[in-house]
Amino acid sequence: MWVFSGSGCRWLGTAGALGVAVGGWAAGTLPVRGGWGLWEPRGSALTLAGAVLAYLGLTLLVGAWWRYGVLLARGARDGVLATLACWTAPLLLAPPLYSADVYSYIAQGAMVLEGHDVYGGGPSLLGPDQLGADAAASVGGNWTDTPAPYGPVFLLLAAAVVEVTGGAVVPAVLGMRLIALAALALVVWAVRGLGGGPGGRAGAVWLAALNPLLLIHVVGGMHNDGLMIGLVLGGVLLATRGRWVLGCALVGFAVMIKSPAAVALLFIGVMIARRDGGVRGLVKGLVLPGAVAGAVAAGATVLAGTGFGWLRTQSVAGSIHTALSVTSDLGLGLGLLVGDDPDPVKGVVQKLGLLVALALIGWLAWRSWKGALDPVLGLGLSLVALVALSPMVQPWYLLWGTAVVAAVAWRGRAGQVLAVLSAALVYETAPSGHTPWYGFVLAGVVLALGLVWLRRDPWPAAAPAAGRLTPDDTARVS
Repeated sequence: MWVFSGSGCRWLGTAGALGVAVGGWAAGTLPVRGGWGLWEPRGSALTLAGAVLAYLGLTLLVGAWWRYGVLLARGARDGVLATLACWTAPLLLAPPLYSADVYSYIAQGAMVLEGHDVYGGGPSLLGPDQLGADAAASVGGNWTDTPAPYGPVFLLLAAAVVEVTGGAVVPAVLGMRLIALAALALVVWAVRGLGGGPGGRAGAVWLAALNPLLLIHVVGGMHNDGLMIGLVLGGVLLATRGRWVLGCALVGFAVMIKSPAAVALLFIGVMIARRDGGVRGLVKGLVLPGAVAGAVAAGATVLAGTGFGWLRTQSVAGSIHTALSVTSDLGLGLGLLVGDDPDPVKGVVQKLGLLVALALIGWLAWRSWKGALDPVLGLGLSLVALVALSPMVQPWYLLWGTAVVAAVAWRGRAGQVLAVLSAALVYETAPSGHTPWYGFVLAGVVLALGLVWLRRDPWPAAAPAAGRLTPDDTARVS
């Protein structure tokens, strides 16, 4: 049938993205004030209708994306960049979707311009007559008084958007979306440059950039994780081409967005150690990436003028309990069993989880150094392990490792499992940014169906030699 062809998937996914965007105008993460009459609550009936439309659109998008990936895995050639443009376009003018974090970004940028210490307090410090006050009013309750956990590079970008737009909510949100689009372009450039491993670049773009989890949370929700991922991938790409100093500098800028990017320095060091060999190569790999990135981070901090407070705010997110964090859930459960105050036990379990994650990262780096594992794949798996064992986990955190794995091994078992997880986690959050119980139910159903499908119909280990559909595959889509 036509709908199962590459072009059919493209238009089906476009319809899905349009449904998400249109539904978001009624059920998205709308501002409390400053919506200019465009992004305003429409009443409970329209809000419900918008949410239903957004969920239906999301389901079309996920289904089209999965089928598109199956076709690419079987050797189909199709314009994946054209598909990406079609699926992205409906989201460009939509209100914030699936998260209120962009309001925090705008408010924090305004705090920089107004002279507030972004690492000493939250958006509630902004007065009613100051820049970003309308955005601050829409910040989620958990973050109103929370210092910024982001580096000064991102805060300067947010401040630039606020300065250009005057802090008005609608243009400021659209300005932040331009940064998200730049991040998307960077991800596409980097994964195409890294080659995608067996199966080529189209499949890498499919898993890394066309992924609905990225589209709704980076383009729709404007999370700065997209920019961090793009800079990390760009740095890794340059390192694989022998331009490791510039690569480490890019990773340094990524650390100045969000600190988990620092894991990439270890694996760039592995690349250097393997290239140069011997003790000299090992020392160079261990020392120089950190030195370059550290110099970039220090220079950016001094030039930004925001101070080094970001060094002490990296753990603030961990104080907020998220149901996707296995270590937080386990720690809370054990704490309730042994006493009235679960926090001490929970804290111990969270720290043990991070220690296990560090051990896994070290093991993956050692295997990469020994030549048993591609260092880029090792980095991707390390970021997945870090997310899985972190004290705070959000659905879009999975993109950290997924995009890196996609760049070199999207067809492999890890890539396929990450694709299933991505398809499931898009349902965990509602368009309004809340996490309703039925979101977890939907995610669980999609996860179960995806794993069964993956077991019964695994992708071929290699694409057909001609890069076209085989006769059997043609019969499946005709």
